Amino acid sequence: MAFLEINHLEKHFGSTRVLEDISFTLEKGQVLAIIGSSGSGKTTLLRCLNFLETPDQGSITLDGKVLFDANDPATRAKQEIRKKRLHFGLVFQSFNLFPQYTALKNVMLAKELLKKESPDYKENRKAIQEEIRAEAEGLLERMGLSDRMSNYPQQLSGGQQQRVAIARALALSPDILCFDEPTSALDPELTGEVLKVIRGLKGSDSTMIVVTHEMEFARHVSDKVIFMADGVIEEMGTPEQVFDNPQSEKTRQFLNKSREEY
Repeated sequence: MAFLEINHLEKHFGSTRVLEDISFTLEKGQVLAIIGSSGSGKTTLLRCLNFLETPDQGSITLDGKVLFDANDPATRAKQEIRKKRLHFGLVFQSFNLFPQYTALKNVMLAKELLKKESPDYKENRKAIQEEIRAEAEGLLERMGLSDRMSNYPQQLSGGQQQRVAIARALALSPDILCFDEPTSALDPELTGEVLKVIRGLKGSDSTMIVVTHEMEFARHVSDKVIFMADGVIEEMGTPEQVFDNPQSEKTRQFLNKSREEY
């Protein structure tokens, strides 16, 4: 059984069908790259996986457990959504850091809020906070930001902010780490430093889904590639299959255009 199974997922906004019959699987530790033109449904798919949007049809199964089934009202209960989001970490293209907090506090905050709900928090508050701080410091060191922990977002470059955002997503130990065009707001030099971090995560056995326009990154880092067009999976396979021997005319046209642009 695959680690992640997506079956016949659909999402509609009124009469507009943004996702249509999306199905794929992902094994633990694999990297999936999702490519396609703007408006193809890539970001909506990530938002459905992170339960920021509710699919209209289909199911999401993680490690053998059904997280969502459009035909089962129990899996659509609002009180369960927050718990389900913990399975998926999401790194946004626009960083979305809290400007009033330092880099370290941005990484610590979500876990602090989560731990406050635990029954032993009041009794062990100091020890828990020290543990969260140590973990956050370790993540920022891993991101190459040991000398930027006390800086606020406005004091960081775009690449540094995105690395803080990656550390923040990792802080909750998600089963799957999702990236939504993580380099689209960065210039070429900063793009390289962020992509280097994501490459490093692959070596740590992280399971990742990366929506990206960086074709060379998708070719060399991913285990599986999905090309989306008009809300459907137009083509899916290994990087070699999709990039070197595309079967769909839409895929060929997209790749040719990407080569011309970059």
